Amino acid sequence: MVVIVSVYQEVRSANAIKSLKKYTQSSIRLIREGEEVWLPAEELVPDDIMILSEGETVPADATVLRQNDFSVDESIMTGESMPVFRDAGAAILQGTLIASGLCTARVTQTGAQTGLARLGKRMEGITQEKSLLQKQVSTFVQRMALVGLLAFLLVFGINYLTTFDLVVSLLFGLVMTMSLIPEEIPVAFSSFMAIGAYRMSKIGLLVKQPITVESLGSASVICLDKTGTITENKMSVAAVYEFEKDQLIEWAALSQYPDNPVLAYAMWASEPMPFDPMEKALHQAYRQNAAIDAREQYQMVHEYPLEGHPPMMTHIWQRGEERIIAAKGAVERILAHSPLAEDSKAKVEGITRQLAAKGFRVLGVARALITPSAFPERQDDFEWQFLGLAALYDPPKKGIREVFSQFYEAGIQVKMITGDYAETALTIAGESGLRHNGRYLLGEAVMNMPDEKLREAVDTVNIFARMFPEAKFKVVEALKANGQIVAMTGDGVNDGPALKAAHIGVAMGDRGTDIAKKAAALVITDDKLEKMAEAIANGRKIYHNLKKAIRYIISIHIPIIMVVLMPLVFNWEYRNLFSPVHIIFLEMIMGPTCSIFFENEPMETGVMNQKPRDPSASLFSWRELSGSILQGLIISGGVLGIYYWAMASGMDEDSTRTLAFITLIIGNIFLTLVNRSFRETIFTTIRYPNNLLPLMLGASLLLLAALQFVPVVRTTFHLSQLSPRLLFVCSAIAFATAFWFEGYKQMVKD
Repeated sequence: MVVIVSVYQEVRSANAIKSLKKYTQSSIRLIREGEEVWLPAEELVPDDIMILSEGETVPADATVLRQNDFSVDESIMTGESMPVFRDAGAAILQGTLIASGLCTARVTQTGAQTGLARLGKRMEGITQEKSLLQKQVSTFVQRMALVGLLAFLLVFGINYLTTFDLVVSLLFGLVMTMSLIPEEIPVAFSSFMAIGAYRMSKIGLLVKQPITVESLGSASVICLDKTGTITENKMSVAAVYEFEKDQLIEWAALSQYPDNPVLAYAMWASEPMPFDPMEKALHQAYRQNAAIDAREQYQMVHEYPLEGHPPMMTHIWQRGEERIIAAKGAVERILAHSPLAEDSKAKVEGITRQLAAKGFRVLGVARALITPSAFPERQDDFEWQFLGLAALYDPPKKGIREVFSQFYEAGIQVKMITGDYAETALTIAGESGLRHNGRYLLGEAVMNMPDEKLREAVDTVNIFARMFPEAKFKVVEALKANGQIVAMTGDGVNDGPALKAAHIGVAMGDRGTDIAKKAAALVITDDKLEKMAEAIANGRKIYHNLKKAIRYIISIHIPIIMVVLMPLVFNWEYRNLFSPVHIIFLEMIMGPTCSIFFENEPMETGVMNQKPRDPSASLFSWRELSGSILQGLIISGGVLGIYYWAMASGMDEDSTRTLAFITLIIGNIFLTLVNRSFRETIFTTIRYPNNLLPLMLGASLLLLAALQFVPVVRTTFHLSQLSPRLLFVCSAIAFATAFWFEGYKQMVKD
């Protein structure tokens, strides 16, 4: 039966890992036989034509055929932190990260033949640091093992000095060690983590490492990206401000002004094959507004990628001798390089704040009228003419207010970290129900702030705007330094460092980049933030149920220890009542109970209304630990009492053993029922849905019946058959010594 249970657990764990591999494996867009298809990365073969875009990991060594604004982060191979641009004919290597643009590339090497595969062997010796709970459980078990060794020496010594029989002394020393060492705790821990990860994978939450599960319930701060996490990530053009005419045009009226230059140049400054929702919206708005769609008539001859803080990008298009030089980006960057009077700049900045206050994302748009003989090295060096502003709107997701309410009820702080304007962030925060005091921090301020001052600020500020990767990373580190358990969501390349730094990095699986998914510990497959609330609830349920299991293990081990030790210490007539077979039998019942039954228990009411647990606190408070010890001691008193009574009444050793053993088994059943909750009485817990309860009770009763009514089993365990009266006495003592705790719970509750 122990083997069956172990295999069952192993199969469930294997299924969990298989599910994770299935959902997290990279899929690559290919062109095969003239058709575009998606295939798993491991199916790539040399000469395949791949289509790669920003945020993806290069899945094989390849040669670039065509590219648009294509740069690669090769730090994994070269150690260089800055992305490098790769033109047609250049080689790209497996494992490198696409920092910008897109390309088509021909596969040259796959699998073990790639450069990364040769480097990978150097990483085999790297081990993952244990989690806080792992360390706590490991320390507890190691201490119990040390106590077990000392107890073994004590029991062995007493028996040997009494009998001078080495084999018998070793045997009963082993009994004591087996009764003392709670080997079920590591089994329960690994089972809870693996099965918990499997349960989460079934609802679309993919945990890369099962040990991450226990961290979820302790999250005290959640840092959220705005676009696509809080908002729909479905951009649409909301308004256009044309500077030359000093005219702000709402989208509904834009059809009256065809061929709007601001909208046109915003489109020309976008990728020709857009993958960003904002650029897709600009292309769609241009198509609807232009009298003649000129996109097919021009060819892009040069581009400056999105770069800098604040960011900006420039594209250069040509048709014959005619050129279009278009730029878009952060308004302050565009204005800084446009020859406008200070009062004009102030007016534009005011309109920008006005649009941002409506929750719009605002872009500055410019064009270069004079084409230099050679393109300058920096896009800032063109002579720019400011055209105006393009405002786009990305509404909050439906139901996001309810999600935030769940976080707040669980005592979790919520912080928005976005690259957008502060006014936009504040408006979206208000519309989505994110609590804030009106204060915000900008990315540059974060970078320039001393560490101590930043640690103070991050506790009170919930809006972080105009953020970039280094600033996001610094905010997460400051929160961690304050003792917070930080969860961070993200989907883009720029979220990678912060996701990696957070205790629980959460990537969006639908639109998330490979960089984000690789950096994160948890992936939400359908990008629904409400799944994050489910993840926290599951994490808390797992943690609370694991504590129930461990407290049960502590309580039930105490009477086993006492029955082995006390008769020996006090030199009772029947000193060695239990042998290894009795301990193994008890653990055959205890193992499935602690590792499967308690794992399957539902989450108790009120768990999500509790504050996150303190990461510096010990696994159990003194009150919790002393309560479990007291439970064990009272059951010990009942078992030792009937043991002594039987012995004093002149019963033989087999009958005495039977009374003590049966009382202990029934006490274990009652203890399991009592420990389903340490707050609610059995009248409430009996209604808890757990389909393993009848199975557990049925198996325990069948084993109990076999011990009494199957002669070969009874003989093997050196037991005798009890009368119905004695069976009732055993049951009554077991009930009283376990169910007193129900009265205590009711008294505390009242």
